Amino acid sequence: MKICVIDYGLGNLASVYNALLTLGGNPRISDLPEDIEKADKIVLPGVGSFQDAMLGLEKRGLAHTLKKAILSGKLYLGICLGLQILFEKSEEGKRAGLSILKGRVKRFDEKTGVKVPHIGWNTVSLKSTECKLFRDIEEDAYFYFDHSYYGEPEEKSLAAGNTKYGISFSSVIHKDNIYAVQFHPERSQGLGLEVLKNFINL
Repeated sequence: MKICVIDYGLGNLASVYNALLTLGGNPRISDLPEDIEKADKIVLPGVGSFQDAMLGLEKRGLAHTLKKAILSGKLYLGICLGLQILFEKSEEGKRAGLSILKGRVKRFDEKTGVKVPHIGWNTVSLKSTECKLFRDIEEDAYFYFDHSYYGEPEEKSLAAGNTKYGISFSSVIHKDNIYAVQFHPERSQGLGLEVLKNFINL
């Protein structure tokens, strides 16, 4: 089972790659459209800005191929920024996202009394039993977050898990073949590895 870990110039690729390899996956880091087409599954880790991520994908000719692969039903796991670029637009820059999911990416508001960025351990409250990423993971388990923005889907049922940080935001997205998490499973110790293992086993 080939897993393409997409390299678009940003992201914690080595940690995600090593975690997938250790768990028995067959990952390959690539910035080539043909590797996305050949892969059975796609993982898009991401750090940095929404605008830079989309620019990196477009410059490498990856955006169209990635969108086509996801819409064709290929299994996809988005991590942090890899969740956000699924949406139509972001408050972080003017560049459009992949527009696979309707909705937008918003910035946390310091007026709610929280520090921005949101960094550290926080819980995920599961809203769906259909999200197989969380098989055998208990309710309100802790995961590691590091972000200033969050995705807000128009279709509220897409939120398979929520996290409270000033507000309740969608920290897990699931629709058909699309899985995405706002936290970093590769930095979330044992439970994070369970999430990645569950993706490998889908």
